[in-house]
Amino acid sequence: MSASPIRAAVPAAAVRDGAAGAAPPVRTPRHVPVAQLVRGGIVEGVHHGSVVVLAADGTVAYQRGDAEAAFYPRSALKPLQAVGLLRAGLPPLDEAALALVAASHSGDERHLATARRILRHGGLTEDDLGNVPDLPYGTAERHAWLGRGLGPGRLAQNCSGKHAAMLLTARARGWPLDGYLDAGHPLQRELAATVAELTGQGIAHVTVDGCGAPLFAVSLLGLTRAAARLATAAPDTDEGRVAGAMRTHPELVSGRGRDVARLVGALPGLLAKDGFEGVQIAALPDGRAVGVKIADGADRARMPVTAAALARCGIDPDVLAPFATAPVLGGGAEVGHLRAVDAPADRPDRDRPRQPAG
Repeated sequence: MSASPIRAAVPAAAVRDGAAGAAPPVRTPRHVPVAQLVRGGIVEGVHHGSVVVLAADGTVAYQRGDAEAAFYPRSALKPLQAVGLLRAGLPPLDEAALALVAASHSGDERHLATARRILRHGGLTEDDLGNVPDLPYGTAERHAWLGRGLGPGRLAQNCSGKHAAMLLTARARGWPLDGYLDAGHPLQRELAATVAELTGQGIAHVTVDGCGAPLFAVSLLGLTRAAARLATAAPDTDEGRVAGAMRTHPELVSGRGRDVARLVGALPGLLAKDGFEGVQIAALPDGRAVGVKIADGADRARMPVTAAALARCGIDPDVLAPFATAPVLGGGAEVGHLRAVDAPADRPDRDRPRQPAG
C-alpha cells in the first residue's frame, strides 16, 4: 500500500474546541535560552526552547519559555496515540508489541520481528504499511543494514510499529485500510479525540508527520499533563497498559544505547518519550512530569535540558549526572560542555579564570 497523500494542513475543527477545552493558541512560540555550549570559559552557542515542570498535584512547578503555544510533539505523541489505538479497538497485544506501538525504534532485528508479529495478527504484511520507506534510525543498525546491501524499507522506518498497529486496528474495526493515514479516516478521528482528551485541550492544527501519519498540534503543557496522566494511571487502564509496556521495554521503545532507554534504566518507573526536533517528555509514577522543546530542533540539547528539568522534580543529581551535560572537545580533549542554562555550574562566570593569549 502506498502512503496516501494528505490532504490537509487545516484546523481540526471537530476536536478544536470541544469537551477537552479550547485549543492552544497558534503563534510563534516565545522561546528563551535553555542551553549553552561553553568552550574554554566562553559561551560559544545558545539553544532556545521551552521547559515545563509539573508537581505531583498537576500544578506548574516551573516554566521557562512558552509552554502554552501550539507546537508539534512529533514522536513524543506516540504514547497518546497508542492509548487511542487501544480505545479504538486494537486487538490485545503482549507488552513487547505494545511498547513497539509507542516506539521510535532503532531498527534492530527484535524491532523488525515485533513489527512483523503485529502485522501478522491481522493477516497483514509489510506491503500494507503506508509509512515512508527509510533506513534504520540507529547508527549501528543502519550500518549493518547497508552492509547487507539493503535499501530503505517500510518496516525499517522507526514508526513502523505504530503504523502496524493502526492497520491492525482498522482491520479489527472493519474500516478501510486504504486511506488509513487520511486525517478524516475514522481511525485518525478517534486518535485525535484521544489526544484532545488526554491533553485537556482541543487540537490547534493538523499536518503530516515525517512518517506520513497525521500530526496534531497541542501545547507543551498539555502534552506534559498527558504524560503525567499515563504515568499515574492504574495498570488495568489503557493509559496504564501503555505506560507499563514502555517502562518494561525501554529498548523496544527506542534502542540499545539510546539516551531515553538509559534514562529509564537509571530511573525505575519513569515514563519517557522523545520526538524529532528536540522534544522530550518524562513522567514519574507520582505525577511529577517534565516537557522540553528545543526551538532549533538540536538533539544535543534535549537530554541536558531534560536532566535539569528532572532535577527540579527532586531527582538525585548524581543519578542525572550522566545526562546533565555533554562534553565539548578541542583537539580530542574536553575543553567545555553543553548544559542547561539554569544549571549553576554552566554559568560562564563560574568557569576557571583564564589568562589572555599572548
